[in-house]
This record gives sequence, C-alpha cells and structure tokens, in this order.
Amino acid sequence: MEKNHFLLIGSLSGMLAVILGAFGAHGLEQLVDAKMLQRFHTGVEYQFYHALALLVISILYKNIRNKYIVFAGYAFLLGMILFSGSLYLYVLTGIKGIAMITPIGGLSFVIGWGLLAFSAKNFAYSEKI
Repeated sequence: MEKNHFLLIGSLSGMLAVILGAFGAHGLEQLVDAKMLQRFHTGVEYQFYHALALLVISILYKNIRNKYIVFAGYAFLLGMILFSGSLYLYVLTGIKGIAMITPIGGLSFVIGWGLLAFSAKNFAYSEKI
C-alpha cells in the first residue's frame, strides 16, 4: 500500500494552523500591534485553506493520479511555507525584508490552483504516476 503524503502533510498543517491560531489569539495580542496581529491571522487563515486543499489533493490523488494533481499539492505546500511562514516570521521578528517572500508564496498558491484546474480539464488524458 502506498503512503499518502498529502494526507499526512495536510493533516499536520491543519493541526499547526490551529496551534498557531490559538497562539496568535492568546499569546501575541499583548506583544504586537493590531496590524501585525492581522498579518499573523492572515498567515493562519491561508495555511488553513491550503491544508484543506492538501486533504482534497490526497483524495483526488487516490482516484485520478495525474502529475498535475501532484504538482498542485507541492505548489500548495510551497505556498504555505513561503506565504504563511514569511508572515509568521515577519510578525515575530519585525524584519521587513522577510515580507518580500510573501508574494512568492501567494504566486505558488495561484499556480497550485491553476494546476488543479488543469488536472480536471485533462482528466480524460491522465497519465498514471
């Protein structure tokens, strides 16, 4: 039986989003201003959305198995690391240069959704991986 890495990564990412969301709501509110707290919340929100997207990818991968679905999953993972991760680091360190990574993560999300749409369009022509 083959391991489903997207199920594991999506589940752990969702769990981490809950932990970070609680930290943001209860631990950061006394340490940073409202604008920075909102940035942190945005990172948590996007991590949550894409953790759920990875869970969908894990289901689709079991049934469709084309390379575009796999690439979409990796694009979502990269987006979570770059987008959400850079927002977390920016809020926690205050280093503005870190925020320059955030749009690259956003682009990775866009690419992931595009790849997912492309995989659906080309479902009939799927290649087995």
